Amino acid sequence: QVQLVESGGGLVQAGGSLRLSCAASGSIFSINTMGWYRQAPGKLRELVATITSGGSRNYADSVTGRFTISRDNAKNTVYLQMNRLKSENRAIYYCKIGVGSYTLTRDDYWGKGTQVTVSS
Repeated sequence: QVQLVESGGGLVQAGGSLRLSCAASGSIFSINTMGWYRQAPGKLRELVATITSGGSRNYADSVTGRFTISRDNAKNTVYLQMNRLKSENRAIYYCKIGVGSYTLTRDDYWGKGTQVTVSS
């Protein structure tokens, strides 16, 4: 099985920064697109940022210029650097990683989420 472990969430003041990490382990032949999603109270889960195996990045309009997604293929890890945080960025952040198995099947795996809280 594939397991994702997120870290880096917590409480930060408005205008501050956090860096989230998500490391994948288990039966992994290849990793395709990696991404971060978030869900605020009373809202649907939404895409924050993605990065393909080739390094192409895509961001939600609301975070462009403040958040940066990156990946370390040797460590099977995706990062989300969050700068100039705002109260509206408060949410549970989930990572998602597309995994190719040794039998050529492809599945998406989700982390359990890490809480980001922004204080005024």
